[in-house]
Amino acid sequence: MNKTRLDPVSEQAIDWMVRLRAGKPDAALQERFNAWLAMDPEHAQAWATLQERLGGSFNTVRALDRRVPGQAGEARQLLLQPHGSRRDALRVIAGLGLLGGGLWLGARSPLGDSLLADLHTGRSQRQDFDLADGSRLSLNADSAVDLQFDEQQRLVILRHGELVIEVAADPLRPLRVRTAQGEIRALGTRFLVAQEQDASRVVVLQHSVQARLFDGTTLDLQAGQSALLSARQIEAVAGDQRHRADWLSGRLNVLDEPLEQVVEALRPYSRGFVRVAPEVRHLRVQGVFPLDDPDRTFTALAETLPIRVNRYSPWLTLIRAK
Repeated sequence: MNKTRLDPVSEQAIDWMVRLRAGKPDAALQERFNAWLAMDPEHAQAWATLQERLGGSFNTVRALDRRVPGQAGEARQLLLQPHGSRRDALRVIAGLGLLGGGLWLGARSPLGDSLLADLHTGRSQRQDFDLADGSRLSLNADSAVDLQFDEQQRLVILRHGELVIEVAADPLRPLRVRTAQGEIRALGTRFLVAQEQDASRVVVLQHSVQARLFDGTTLDLQAGQSALLSARQIEAVAGDQRHRADWLSGRLNVLDEPLEQVVEALRPYSRGFVRVAPEVRHLRVQGVFPLDDPDRTFTALAETLPIRVNRYSPWLTLIRAK
């Protein structure tokens, strides 16, 4: 299922909105904004969409004084303060219901998840983060997490996407990664967690972890082992699955996977919409492919499988049987 994602251009438009409304007019800032706007038609389109949704001068937020004075005043102060941020601005706007039912900037969509998350990556972007406890977190493209670290706990909430974490030892606060299906608990270890459509995948890269569903079901996993967490069960996956972390080096390592899953792994790196026809989705694939050049990967797949790849624009790719 194709999901609306927060793209870098939309992020830039939101950043410009916050900066331009943060304080007194600044000629130099306005000049830089005009240059950004003229740089690419996509910039102008993203800006127009943002203004249509939120209002060019935050008049919608100001008008809320008549409806909910306390909340609107707080929102106005936050949105217009000199040190406003994209995340803070959108959190308040979402809380006031100004995002409406649209997918663009939807607070409950992957796009909204990215806006409101503590850490996130965009399309084609991988990033490493040093956490406050000394752990090392890596996010695959189009991923988002929240962090809840205090004196009692270390909790990473994976909103969407995929992560690898190297956990700093702390016996008093075992680190947990929470997904839509359950939690993965570790002391000192390194493991991968991916939020898939109807399940969570965990792969142990070093040492061991414990996977737990919300109903209390648990499964201990050792280095090289993997499991899928669904709503009612934890299913062990056969074979050493550590190759799934090769995205850290920009590679997609595929060992006898269906074409549909290969394309799904490429979506966070692909521009536009990629559709796989039902009759070829289950073709088996094996090989190592570059994540940062999905077009090259699609071409390679067309050379080795009975498929053809039709690109109708940078925004639409159809994969079907020959």
